[in-house]
Parts: sequence; structure tokens; C-alpha cells
Amino acid sequence: MIVRDRPSLLKLFFILRGSVIQRIFPQVLFVFALSAGVVWSHQAFPAMVPSVNSGPFALLGIALSVFLGFRNNACYDRWWEARKDWGQLIFVSRDLARQTLLLDAREADGVNNARMRLINLAIVFAQTLVCHLRPGSEPDKALKRLPQELLPAYKASRNAPDLLLREIGAILAGLRATDRISDIQLMMLDSTVGRMSAVLAACERIRNTPVPFGYTLLLHRTAYLFCFLLPFGFADALGWATPFVTALVAYTFFGLDALGDELEEPFGTLPNDLPIVALADTIEINMREALGETDLPELPKPKDYMLM
Repeated sequence: MIVRDRPSLLKLFFILRGSVIQRIFPQVLFVFALSAGVVWSHQAFPAMVPSVNSGPFALLGIALSVFLGFRNNACYDRWWEARKDWGQLIFVSRDLARQTLLLDAREADGVNNARMRLINLAIVFAQTLVCHLRPGSEPDKALKRLPQELLPAYKASRNAPDLLLREIGAILAGLRATDRISDIQLMMLDSTVGRMSAVLAACERIRNTPVPFGYTLLLHRTAYLFCFLLPFGFADALGWATPFVTALVAYTFFGLDALGDELEEPFGTLPNDLPIVALADTIEINMREALGETDLPELPKPKDYMLM
């Protein structure tokens, strides 16, 4: 995710990092070259490349803008829901660290060990969720604090975050079976674990349910056809200004299309995707501090305006 102060008006036109111009530049350049060719052909061979009424292009452009806006709103809703889910996970994790203080109030060493195990599993859950949602991520951070006896089951599991939640539930059940916590305390802690499970399910829903493909395909095709045909409608009216105007229109439409693609998959690694690695690291630092650790790294900071 791009994290930076709002640039000045002059810098605004020269910023590349975080913009989509690098992804769509070939298409915009092609539209510019096509427009120049159409203008030259229309002036050199007017009989072969006749003038076309620009009225239908204006109507189609308005309709296409509306549809692109609807799609981008749908994609942004997915991005914003994912951000709220990770914000909820940060809150719930801190809540779990606070609630388990009741275990520290007990004198038995086994209870104190149980609190440390619960918090470590919550840390592993957050780091594992990153790997679960972003395939290809290194699991080193998750394995670092994972209890060794869970390693075989962790590697064999098809849903490692859910495995960790079941292990947390088993620890709570064991504490209740030995009367180390009361029924009310069990309900409180189990409710917190349930909210962690709800975050997992919500993130999986976003990852596994994209925007309907037919809707995306229709907008892709329409945007490209519109930009490729646009020079024919303005070659006569705008002359050699046509390549610049059509390139600007192509930048707008292709840019909105590309930005929608980035927002549709909020857990990816593109510049405008969510910094779930940084969010998981924030959870780990908060939880380790709750355990009383003092040798903690700094909170994640953007590098070259990028936070991943």
C-alpha cells in the first residue's frame, strides 16, 4: 500500500510509484500511435478513412464511465471490507492478550504457561493468515513461534489458520476441564476466538469470491473497443490534437480498469493492495509486548512509500 503525504501540484504529474501508468503505458501509447495513423490517413486519403459522427462516442463514453464507476465501487468495497477485517483482527488479538491476564492471576505455573501458549498461537495465527491469503509468502515468521509438536499437523493441514484456532480452543477446554478457569471465563475467551474465526472466514470469502468474470470481461472489451475506435470519431473535428485527446481518454479508462483489478484482490502484492505483512507484524509486536518482552522491533514503516 502506498503511504505518503499528499504531493504538491507540480510533483503530482511526475509520480510513478503507486500510479497505474506503468501497467497501462503500452496501451496508451498504442492508442496514441493509432490515433496519429488515423489522422494522417484521414487527411491523406479522405475517401478511404471518412469522417464519422462523434455523437455516439460521447453517449458511449458516458455509459462506459458509469459502468466503470460501478465496478470500481464494487472492488473498493472488497478492499475496504478486507481492511476492516484486519483491523478487527488487531483489536481481537489485543483483546485476547488482555483477557488472558486472568490466567496470570493464578499461581499455578501451568496456567502461566497456558497464557504464553495462547498468545504465541495468536501471533502464529496472524502470520499464518498472511501466507494463507497471499500464496508464495514465506512462512518463516509463523514457524518461528509455532510449538514443535504442532509442526507435522501444521504442514499437513489445508487450512493452517483454522488448525491454530482449534488448538487454542483445545487449550481453553483443557483449562476448563481442570477448573483453572470458570464457565464465564471460558465463554469470554471462546467468544474472542470466535471473532478470530469470523475474520478468517471473511478474508477467505473475499479471496475466493472475485467480482463476476462476465461483468469484468464486458467492461474490458468495451473500454478497449471504445478507445481504439475513438480516433475515427474525432480525426476530422480535432485534427492533430486527436492523438493527445484520445491518449488522455485511454489513460482515464484503462487506468480505472487497472485500478479496479488491483482493488479486487486486496491481499496481493501490487502497490495499492493491503499491507497485511505489516499488519501481522504489528499484531506480533503488540502481543509480545503483552507477554512482557522488551527486545522488540520497531513498528512497520513504509520503504520508498511502500508498506507491504
